[in-house]
Amino acid sequence: MRVSNCWEDYELIDCSNGERLERWGNVTLIRPDPQVIWKTPKTNPLWKKADARYSRSNSGGGSWEVFNNFPEEWSIKYKDLSFKIKPMGFKHTGLFPEQAVNWDFTRSVIEKAQRPVKVLNLFAYTGGATLAGLAQNAQVVHVDASKGMVAYAKENAQISDLADKSVRWIIDDCVKFVEREIRRGNKYDVIIMDPPSYGRGPGGEVWKLEEKVYDFVKLCSKVLSDDPLMFLVNSYTTGLSPAVMNYIVGSIITPRFGGKVTSDEIGLKATQTGLVLPCGASAIWTAN
Repeated sequence: MRVSNCWEDYELIDCSNGERLERWGNVTLIRPDPQVIWKTPKTNPLWKKADARYSRSNSGGGSWEVFNNFPEEWSIKYKDLSFKIKPMGFKHTGLFPEQAVNWDFTRSVIEKAQRPVKVLNLFAYTGGATLAGLAQNAQVVHVDASKGMVAYAKENAQISDLADKSVRWIIDDCVKFVEREIRRGNKYDVIIMDPPSYGRGPGGEVWKLEEKVYDFVKLCSKVLSDDPLMFLVNSYTTGLSPAVMNYIVGSIITPRFGGKVTSDEIGLKATQTGLVLPCGASAIWTAN
């Protein structure tokens, strides 16, 4: 498992009985996590002193219960990047800290290239991978269907002092955008995608990742440059194992460009117990 272990402003303190105990800067949160099916003792006193807890409702959704003087939003840093944290619906905070291991990998690939690099970040959310690319002076196209998430990502670029870098902010359906980029003849050296497990397209069509991911990876391969560097697919869908994702990416990208594919779970280490919590999986193609 690849572990995001360079955080200072984030900490997975403990996890047990369907919940995470986390520190985001100076704020302590308790959030549900379906992966945490073990029921180890909750001995850390912060379980009883957290600033807020997200509880799911039996009727669907859920809500935040605030215990202390709790800010509506605040910011944390990861190395030289800054992110706004804001508790939202469906337990989200605006950031997936386990993705830091992919940000670091992306930055290393761009740095080693020692040439201008164009990055396409699809389903880009609040822009973690976008900031990683901008910090290495890459040209980045950030695409997400949510106007609010694109605005959020712009704020993260602003507080990271990266707003003046070469970035295009696109509010669009990712499939439709890639189809247009193919027609325009635009190409990218690095493609990153973190598609949702389930969703609906602009015409109301249902998106199920297991059914769509192969065709979408194949579509995106058509906008890779003639000398690409990296193709990264991340998934939080439990039905897509690292081995399956490895085969999908490898069977499409490797025959054309060579290189290699690696895949593994990504995770966060709990300081209380030392166990590593699985938090999704990534398959990464890189050139030789």
